Amino acid sequence: MPESGGSRAQREHIPTPGTGPGAETPPTLPAQVIRAAGADTVSGAAGAVGAAEAAAAAEAAGAAEAAGAAGPTPKAVQTARRTGFLVTMVLGGLTALPPLSMDMYLPALPAVTDSLSAPAATIQLTLTACLAGMALGQLVVGPMSDRWGRRKPLLLGMVVYVVATAICALAPTAELLIGFRLLQGLAGAAGIVIARAVVRDLYDGVEMARFFSTLMLISGVAPIIAPLIGGQVMRFTDWRGIFVVLTGVGVLLTLVVWKWLHETLPPGSRHTGGVTDALRTMRGLLADRVFTGYMITGGLAFAVLFAYISASPFVVQEIYGASPQTFSLLFGLNSIGLIAVGQINGKLLVGRFRLDKVLGFGLAVIVLAALALLLMTLGVFGEVGLVPIAAGLFVLMSAMGVAMPNTNAQALMRTKHAAGSASALLGTSSFLIGAIASPLVGIAGEDTAVPMAVVQVVCAVAAVGCFLGLCRPWQRAGREAAGL
Repeated sequence: MPESGGSRAQREHIPTPGTGPGAETPPTLPAQVIRAAGADTVSGAAGAVGAAEAAAAAEAAGAAEAAGAAGPTPKAVQTARRTGFLVTMVLGGLTALPPLSMDMYLPALPAVTDSLSAPAATIQLTLTACLAGMALGQLVVGPMSDRWGRRKPLLLGMVVYVVATAICALAPTAELLIGFRLLQGLAGAAGIVIARAVVRDLYDGVEMARFFSTLMLISGVAPIIAPLIGGQVMRFTDWRGIFVVLTGVGVLLTLVVWKWLHETLPPGSRHTGGVTDALRTMRGLLADRVFTGYMITGGLAFAVLFAYISASPFVVQEIYGASPQTFSLLFGLNSIGLIAVGQINGKLLVGRFRLDKVLGFGLAVIVLAALALLLMTLGVFGEVGLVPIAAGLFVLMSAMGVAMPNTNAQALMRTKHAAGSASALLGTSSFLIGAIASPLVGIAGEDTAVPMAVVQVVCAVAAVGCFLGLCRPWQRAGREAAGL
């Protein structure tokens, strides 16, 4: 069964262990022990099922390995299933929190403008501040998690998130709201970056790609239901009630993390240096051509998604005359398509085909869908209605379910000993590239959808170029086939 990642990726990890002063090389664990005990069981981090049970599972898995057993013991399998479900739900909640923080607030923007007597442009800065915080916060939290472990920075970030969100609910002025939305984004970034790092700690190869697809199922529902939840909250209270609800969600997630998500990064695998060491680690990651290739490829694919999110309300409603209800329906269908393809990727494609092949196919579909949208908006096929445009957007969005999890998986496979820093670079680059691309969709005014399609085509083609030029998947496939 062909797969990408495995031994070759592990031999090419950048940077190698021992980056920081005093760092130690962690002992190499057998692959089936990691799979059987959920990885964190072997490292002593499976407290969710009790220390005695975790030790028993690790001992059983180690005995099976020493005896040359081909698979995990029944006890270890049971432990892995129980811890795996808990970890999936916790990490899914962490990755869903940022879209909830952004999208639940959208229906309240006019009410915030009236309540705080501020211009609409000023209130829009509350969204920009939160987005900027999420992008920049990952650069801080990622290296912190490589030095102090995953659990402490995550709990600290969640506590700060709860406090900042509660103050947002009480903000008397637009300026104070903007400031604490920035802090909310900075703290909320902990969930994004550490969730990816924890996945890297626990899984490798196709298992990691499958887990990212599962996370997409959970976190992908958030953008669909968040505006609906925000609208329903507004029926019973004002815009401040939305932040009260988010505060409650943050408290609940903090308690869940404290109780069930135990440390996944052993002390021997941590970096002991300071800021200089963190910068050196990131420089080493960026010096890895293949890692950088996957990072930029994923960021450009994310820019295609951002272009859609920024332009689709205007394109669908203003240019093609759809009602807000129709737009909401189409937006939901596109999100469902992304989630469904993500599950097909994790359940059917990953493990049967090399990840690079699956990723290349997804990028090709994105390029073709973007080109079709460009030709339709340019009038090459004459006047087209909403249905062909909606179909093109559906195909484009669905293909994201293949591109996004596999770029993350392929990049993180190369960074076992700096997963936090790598996750920070992946997240920050995606947000920044997407933020740069988003304003370009309206550069030609409100009477045409051509700019949206142009941005999507340029970003999609550039993503393919980075994938081929930097990742060079054919070279890696040849080395793997030769057993190198």
